[in-house]
Amino acid sequence: MSDGIVRLAAVSRTFRMGDVNVPVLHDVTFAVGEGESVAVVGPSGSGKSSLMNLIGLLDRPSSGRIFLEGVETGRLSADRCARLRNRRIGFVFQAYNLLPRHSALDNVQLPLIYAGVGRAERRRRAERALDSVGLAHRAEHLPTRLSGGEQQRVAIARALVTDPGILLADEPTGALDSRTGSDILGLFQALNATGRTILIITHDMSVAAGCGRIVRLQDGRVVSEDGTAPRAMAEASA
Repeated sequence: MSDGIVRLAAVSRTFRMGDVNVPVLHDVTFAVGEGESVAVVGPSGSGKSSLMNLIGLLDRPSSGRIFLEGVETGRLSADRCARLRNRRIGFVFQAYNLLPRHSALDNVQLPLIYAGVGRAERRRRAERALDSVGLAHRAEHLPTRLSGGEQQRVAIARALVTDPGILLADEPTGALDSRTGSDILGLFQALNATGRTILIITHDMSVAAGCGRIVRLQDGRVVSEDGTAPRAMAEASA
């Protein structure tokens, strides 16, 4: 297997709170292989959100190195990180983060606007992304006219529309009832089955159980990893 689509090497993060340094991550090392489905789990305060921000290039580590598709991100300018984030990482959030006065189709097109894609191509790709999550028929609806599960599907379509290397989901079922949450997890599993790389940040072990590998955080440290081997490794050994 290669180094992975995402690789963290001895990553630590410390925040300055007044006159006090507060460490939240300590020497975190793990990789996500292409085509893997990985859950990062841990209780509140374990460092999951800080880790997500680092992997998503929304923050930089205090020490250690992070690689995305083989590129060491710490060497990149803020503008280059923003472009890489826009094109190679798809984000799905617990709160959906949809613009309430814009249709589902318009919400899905947003990353393409930032990427400079032309209007006709934006619409074509956004329609295709909505169709891939089963919501082509709701393209012109405002978020307020959609159920929670439908809003999350729009958010997933928005994350997919740039064809990112990795889909990064932060508590994607946290705001949903159990049945709708199960449907969303099924969608992630279907996407993974097509070769899409999935990384889910969650505190819920029932969510993590649907992933191929589980990385456990406790007090900012990786305390265990278990699950199936990455697909690329399994194929190489077959």
